[in-house]
Amino acid sequence: MVIGDETALDDPVGRSLLGHHARFARRLGHAATYQPGVVTFCALSADAEEAGWADLARLLGPGGFADMFSCPATPPSGWEPVFSLEGRQMIWTGGSRSGQPVSGTHADVVELGGDSVPEMLDLVERAEPGPFGARTHELGTYLGVRDNGTLVAMAGERLRPPGWTEISAVCTSPEARGRGHAGRLVSALVARIVARGERPFLHVAEANTGAIALYERLGFHTRKHVTFQGFTAP
Repeated sequence: MVIGDETALDDPVGRSLLGHHARFARRLGHAATYQPGVVTFCALSADAEEAGWADLARLLGPGGFADMFSCPATPPSGWEPVFSLEGRQMIWTGGSRSGQPVSGTHADVVELGGDSVPEMLDLVERAEPGPFGARTHELGTYLGVRDNGTLVAMAGERLRPPGWTEISAVCTSPEARGRGHAGRLVSALVARIVARGERPFLHVAEANTGAIALYERLGFHTRKHVTFQGFTAP
């Protein structure tokens, strides 16, 4: 496959679970999901949708949560909707709107490891960037910014379809916003991803116009609009 082939982004969860994230996968027949605590995303085989939903119900168990992420498949009767959120998938096409090169070096950006998980979970609770569990940091590199020792901003790598790395969990605590932390973190991640021969992409809620504007300034462009969906298994 050509590095950065966009068709891999049509099923980013499924392609990640078949490749880079296979060690995190739980599978049953035509359905797959991540191990508990990593992320809640699920995937179905494209050629076995009806059987896939049946397998997913068995994999999750009665009342289990199926976070279908950007999968457009519609579940059969018996699955209860939990949420539906309009969003978009954006890809980095090189450079920034300002024409300035993307820099991976910032003095205040630090790498976050397993010992930082309590801080990361606390920041997620305050900043609400989206799904993030106790093991999400295992999916890739996470970077942060501290102010007087307190973690006030972070961003990291999540889904890994072939040739791509998703930038996710971009968040800043309310009291530290407006200082450019998110831009520096995303730029640092872009530089790391590009350096290893992959292309960055991300997902964002349609209502988050401030984040969309920031990503566009950093060189991201909308590839497609998506609907994030979640359901409860029968």
